[in-house]
Amino acid sequence: MENNFKENLKTLRLERGIGQVELANALMVSKGVISLWENGLREPGMSSLIAIAKYFGVSIDYLVGLEK
Repeated sequence: MENNFKENLKTLRLERGIGQVELANALMVSKGVISLWENGLREPGMSSLIAIAKYFGVSIDYLVGLEK
């Protein structure tokens, strides 16, 4: 299965005009973690997925590419 998380995260962030630093601060992680996620080098844990979904107002299924 393809990893759509990295593309979906970056798309959501850019569509809303949010920088990596702003998103990192909102999620209480480092900018480097956001970069790792967006480049597919790391994947977030469940608590981070929940926080990202709440922040953007989307489902976890959407974030990971199970729904469009």
